[in-house]
Amino acid sequence: MIAQAEQLLQRGSSVTSALLPAIFTIFSQWRLTGAQQMTLLGLSNEKTLYNWKSQPEKAKLTRDLLERASYILGIYKSLEILFPDPALADQWLATPNDNPLFNGTAPLDRLLAGQVVDLAVVRDFLDGQRGGW
Repeated sequence: MIAQAEQLLQRGSSVTSALLPAIFTIFSQWRLTGAQQMTLLGLSNEKTLYNWKSQPEKAKLTRDLLERASYILGIYKSLEILFPDPALADQWLATPNDNPLFNGTAPLDRLLAGQVVDLAVVRDFLDGQRGGW
């Protein structure tokens, strides 16, 4: 996995020009605000977000971005498998969940804590729900 990540980092703009549009499409389906998108991508500058949207090939691919994108794609994939109805899949993140992991809050609240580990926890939960453990 580390070797694959290194190869992707070396490919830079060719990866980001495909990766970021896919991520932004997912964010659109999830109906995330700009601030929420920034949090999930680990950004602190709104201008960077909009630059990435308009010119994804110019975004600098970092390990942090690659890791966050991987978790986001994994969460999306798991939701699509668990909920064949796209509307239900897209709503799951915003729906309060009584699983102890979420303590009655929406899974999106956990994701918006802002740490990469929060993305990992939600992805692991979903993988477990679909029998991926």
